[in-house]
Amino acid sequence: MGFFLLILTGFVVGLPLLLAATSLAGSMMIERMHPPAGTVETLDGIDLHYVFWPGEGDGADRATALFIHGATGNLLDQMSAMESFRGHFPMIFIDRPGHGYSGRGHGHDRPDGQARAIAALIARISPNGVIVVGHSFGGAVALNLAMYHPERVQGLVLLSPATHPWPGAATSWYYRLAARPLLGRLFAWTLAMPGGLLRLRGGIACVFAPNRPPKNYAKKAATVLAFRPRHFRANAIDVEGLFDHVTATRDRYPSVGCPTVILTGDSDTVVYEHIHSVGCAHDLPNATLSVIRNCGHKTDYVATHAVVAAIAHVSGQSVKGVGPLGREVARIEAAIAGDRHGAECVLEKPGDAGDLLAAAEAARPTLT
Repeated sequence: MGFFLLILTGFVVGLPLLLAATSLAGSMMIERMHPPAGTVETLDGIDLHYVFWPGEGDGADRATALFIHGATGNLLDQMSAMESFRGHFPMIFIDRPGHGYSGRGHGHDRPDGQARAIAALIARISPNGVIVVGHSFGGAVALNLAMYHPERVQGLVLLSPATHPWPGAATSWYYRLAARPLLGRLFAWTLAMPGGLLRLRGGIACVFAPNRPPKNYAKKAATVLAFRPRHFRANAIDVEGLFDHVTATRDRYPSVGCPTVILTGDSDTVVYEHIHSVGCAHDLPNATLSVIRNCGHKTDYVATHAVVAAIAHVSGQSVKGVGPLGREVARIEAAIAGDRHGAECVLEKPGDAGDLLAAAEAARPTLT
């Protein structure tokens, strides 16, 4: 009996230590594979990691666009999506506080705190302001930038944003677990990395569904950076706190007066587009909503030309090789009309959602 207890104790204590050591070694390997890509500035009490692409030729005089990534992301996500437009206009890509290679301090676990740090970066490197492009969770941060730091924001482009309270306030179980003070740390240091790696391919498929993920997406976007224990937990805390934050702040959205384009797919399997995107179109006084048929959550990749067209529309400046947003949306819809990938990833809409296009029309006419 004593020998059995000794073996059991060794297993209970030893297995978590082995998993933690494996997570530490895995984190070091991941960081060697994906080192920092840009510059680190100390702002708002933290190190903020960003990449700046200047415009080239005529593009140097165009408005600067700043890209804010979503959950489980980092600046390489948007960088790889925008690579073909490098030089067409100035672009800034940032690691949100607690993600990629950015630090995290007081209040940076909320969209308003993250917006505060990003506003300090804008003041330093683009004092005349920027067009803020926020994808998913980054849409909430973008709105907080416009609400609390309007002098830094010339306009908004919200891509499949997560900005409004959703029915049930539910999130994935691993976010709820990882966000807890003690159990969350234990989970992040033992099971998050192996579990994340096992789910990586399926997770990417569901983020893009019904569209096909680009070849080598995980490598180019360095998605595995999010599986490092500290960053996994930071991401979980972000997501778990989002419902309460948007519930408390959505009444301020009508104060955002800058020109805004909301670009969303009608087949998103990650967020309720009929709640968030249509809600933004309803609440923001100078917003226009454009809906892409058969497009999923990754509008930044699937509809990159439409994203650039939206930036051009908001800034009032044309971009070579890119037409009006309505034309670009129609072209993309034709290209992806037959996409049927990730059928297992369908997100059940709560209640009677109705047709997104009809809801969008009721909220605000779509951009043509």
